[in-house]
Amino acid sequence: MPPTPRHLPQLLGDARRWFEDAMFTALEAAGEQPVTPPQAQLFAVLDEEGTTVSEAARRMGVTRQTAHQAVHGLVAAGMLEQVPHPTSARQRLIRRTPEGERVHRRAGLILEALEAQLAERVGRETVDALRAALEAPWGPPPEVDLPQTQSPEAPQDMW
Repeated sequence: MPPTPRHLPQLLGDARRWFEDAMFTALEAAGEQPVTPPQAQLFAVLDEEGTTVSEAARRMGVTRQTAHQAVHGLVAAGMLEQVPHPTSARQRLIRRTPEGERVHRRAGLILEALEAQLAERVGRETVDALRAALEAPWGPPPEVDLPQTQSPEAPQDMW
């Protein structure tokens, strides 16, 4: 029986982990403070002027609690700071410190080098096509009717 093809979300997750694992290894080899995947993801969603924890959590697709944990770890590491929100006394903005900016730039250079290495492995056209597909507007998630199964042996594992 041929293996069940993996679903696109699995493949995208594996690709993300490939980049993260290589980036974390390179940062560690360069003597940088280790960060967790949620902390790295938080860095990627911050605006230059700062972002609220609620907005960062929404962009990351995680709970506010998870975003708060990432923020607190990076504040303690000296890479993020909390500052007053200019229009709301109840909210605070999270933004990178100069040290956080330095590490963020370094991580960006590593990711560029990894993309170049990926292009060497699978071809520049493939990488460019992947980028184009991921940057294309997909629109809002559609409503999908659950397909009717015809046998009780239908696969149960959707992920």
